[in-house]
Amino acid sequence: MARSRRPRRSRPRRVALPAYRKPQLATLADRVPTGRDWIHEIKYDGYRALVAIDGGDVRVYTRNGKDWTEKFGPLVDHLATLKLAPSLIDGEIVAYDAKGNPDFSTLQKVLKRGHGSQSKSDRLGFHAFDLIELEGEDLTALPNLERKERLAKLLAKAKPPIHFADHIVGKGEAMLAQMCAAGGEGIISKKASARYAHRRSKAWLKIKCIRREEFVIVGWKETSSKGRPFASLLLAQHKHGELTYKGNVGTGFSHDTMTHLATKMRRLERKTPPVEVERKDARGVTWITPKLVAEIAFAEFTADGSVRHASFIGLREDKAPKDVKPEGPPAVVISSRERVVFPDAKATKGDLADYYAAIAPLLLDHAAMRPISLVRCPQGRAKKCFFQKHDHGGLGDAVKPIAIAEKKGGKEDYIYIDDATGLLQCVQMGTIEFHGWGSRAPKVERPDRLVFDLDPDEGLSFADVKTAALDLRDQLAGIGLESFAMLTGGKGVHIVVPLAPGHSWDAHKDFAKRFAEALSMDQPDRFVATMSKAKRKGKIFIDWLRNQRGATAVMPYSARARSGAPVAVPLAWNELKKAETAQPFSIADAAKLLRRAKSKTLEGWGEADQKLPDV
Repeated sequence: MARSRRPRRSRPRRVALPAYRKPQLATLADRVPTGRDWIHEIKYDGYRALVAIDGGDVRVYTRNGKDWTEKFGPLVDHLATLKLAPSLIDGEIVAYDAKGNPDFSTLQKVLKRGHGSQSKSDRLGFHAFDLIELEGEDLTALPNLERKERLAKLLAKAKPPIHFADHIVGKGEAMLAQMCAAGGEGIISKKASARYAHRRSKAWLKIKCIRREEFVIVGWKETSSKGRPFASLLLAQHKHGELTYKGNVGTGFSHDTMTHLATKMRRLERKTPPVEVERKDARGVTWITPKLVAEIAFAEFTADGSVRHASFIGLREDKAPKDVKPEGPPAVVISSRERVVFPDAKATKGDLADYYAAIAPLLLDHAAMRPISLVRCPQGRAKKCFFQKHDHGGLGDAVKPIAIAEKKGGKEDYIYIDDATGLLQCVQMGTIEFHGWGSRAPKVERPDRLVFDLDPDEGLSFADVKTAALDLRDQLAGIGLESFAMLTGGKGVHIVVPLAPGHSWDAHKDFAKRFAEALSMDQPDRFVATMSKAKRKGKIFIDWLRNQRGATAVMPYSARARSGAPVAVPLAWNELKKAETAQPFSIADAAKLLRRAKSKTLEGWGEADQKLPDV
């Protein structure tokens, strides 16, 4: 009789140390998302790290996959003592300053000393915020909150310097305010239900107290100050595959940092600039091969793309120069770029999109947050065009709805944009022109700009319109209102009066009407304040009707759906006097318009403190 065999006991499957996997990256955002489906975490001031663990075997990888295990010796020892199951953990490595706050400069000093010189006094910490893999199981398809729950359980016995990065649900704006008040960098907002994506995603958003980005160092400016090896560093970022100049930084350096940087840059000196720079910016510059990456804090980008109020934070050895690009939402894909939109100017949809991408900072200064109407010409200006003022969906997620009460009762969703992404999403959907209300969200019932449109009769010249515009300027100045002129891209001129938003639409409309009527009564041979064609013969119509609730006016720097692809351009009054034509600029002149914007005479046109006079 055959002997029965006992079933063989299966051996537990051996799980290898997890391999590096590309991390999910956050998209820069201007505001905190709201709702219960968003969780919010502290944005730590350190180096992104993926930690692979199998008991006492630990590997630390940078966001680009470099093995930096040796650079974080004491921290690796702490992680090894946890004897965790095979896992791949996503988080941030920080170093704490003397006050116990995460500090990037302190982290750089620790890394500069190297593994052999590091000690427990260096106070490194690891803040774990996501779990990608556990015991051979890929967790990336799980919702964010479930991954965090598993991570919290895995690190239940962990003690400082290993931390589970906690979060709050909702109330992100309050958390951001707290972080900024405490001098923190900002917060990371994550969609609770989203899976882990090995790429940059809008499911993770970073909202910063101040802007901080990486830049490639392309040169340094000489200095006459003793004890300083250089005055400032010249910065650049990659855009469309090429380095683009982004200004310079001259503050934020300690003596040791400057000495260290000068030594590194001396080895990289070259005779030719690696980036195109205007002559005035190139004076006294020693160029270097673009191999050093610096993190820079700054207030904002200027109209020409340079950093403003920049401060040096430190070198980023974990970032490759080729990967240094401007942060922000993913670029809008413009389809059918070759489609001709302006036949006579031979200008395409791609040309129009490039114009708006370049001019966005100037246009948004006037148009952001205003309810807008779009002139859409999907087949080009020579074909059918139409106005759109309501949100019907389909324009893009950055083209946002705002509910506004209608005269007949109820509310309708109008459109507004607040960034370049929204602007370009409109262009992608065939938009040529942008027309805006005289107020901004959320104060749509409080207008903030008067617009008088000077519309000449057929027989009048551009010189007649210029003279009339200057007369209106003087009349407005006589009652305490400063204004600026704008060539509309047509044959007329707008006189724009920025105001503080404190009065009603009724008062706004009443003032505009009475002002226009008073001027037409004073000079009846030149001006008329009614739309009647019969009464406009040989005169200039002062169109005050754009100052009613719901009325719109073309926005400064908007293109026009007209022959030649002209644009509406604000002018200083002395520029208007010299202007020879009503259409001096087209969408081909973005660079010229950006250079003009540097002039101090053009500052402050987006807002004002002056109030509507009681006259």
